[in-house]
Amino acid sequence: MENAIVVKNLTKKYEGFTLNNISFQIPKGSIVGFVGENGAGKSTTIKAILGLLTVESGEIELLGHKIKHGDKETAYKEHIGVVFDENNFPGDLRVKYIHKVMKNIYRTWNDDKFCRLLKRFELPEGKKVKELSKGMKMKLSIAVALSHDSHLLILDEATSGLDPVIRDEILDIFREFIEDEEHTVFLSSHIISDIEKAADYVMMIHKGELLFTENKDEMLYRYGIVRGSREQINMIPKELVAGKEEGEFGCSALVKDKEKLIESGYLDAASSFGQTGAVIDRAGIEDILLYIVKTKESK
Repeated sequence: MENAIVVKNLTKKYEGFTLNNISFQIPKGSIVGFVGENGAGKSTTIKAILGLLTVESGEIELLGHKIKHGDKETAYKEHIGVVFDENNFPGDLRVKYIHKVMKNIYRTWNDDKFCRLLKRFELPEGKKVKELSKGMKMKLSIAVALSHDSHLLILDEATSGLDPVIRDEILDIFREFIEDEEHTVFLSSHIISDIEKAADYVMMIHKGELLFTENKDEMLYRYGIVRGSREQINMIPKELVAGKEEGEFGCSALVKDKEKLIESGYLDAASSFGQTGAVIDRAGIEDILLYIVKTKESK
């Protein structure tokens, strides 16, 4: 399978923060959700792979093109659509005139596609950009990103602050976009429900460390949350534990493979402790994120 993004040993240092030697590959024809708490390094990673930052080390490829800070080659950018959480169009520019600006920037600009997206998003063409709501501004940015023969969409918190109806509409656009297996979406978001709905793969970053890249469906099938007494939780084989939490009314643990845990005979063994047996629940992406981060913070 070909990759839309390849990152090897990427390191970027700031005072008090380091994006530490991260490597990952994003296959074409997929939606990848990039998750982590605020300040984990999501935006730094995106700016680095776009060549907007100088980095200490690392190799980056977008659509087969090696990225270097200050690179003067621009042809590959025709096929990359980028959306940040802030709109960068001039406030006094009317929506209906944006295409006149963009066609002078992108040789692959498609007026017809842009007009269709304006209608689909119900954007008021006569309004100035500064008169649009945040949701409308975001839909406008996405319409622009999709209208110049983009093969790769890179979005940093693009659905942040939008209402659920608009977010769902945008996720539908992303799913349609990747029906062509040459198209790829890299979506950074702290709205985990969006990632759970749309993503094929999930990448998790914490304090500049890339913790994992997993197939979303496989991850949700494997991971589970075990709830029980302290004695019951401590009986779980250590190699299966990804995180633990102790509360006033009991303990719980995130396990990496609930099927393996069941096959080990754990439930029968745990039932001998206390009046009730241990229970295994489904783990969502947010559960996985919280358990892993809390466990790392406690060490």
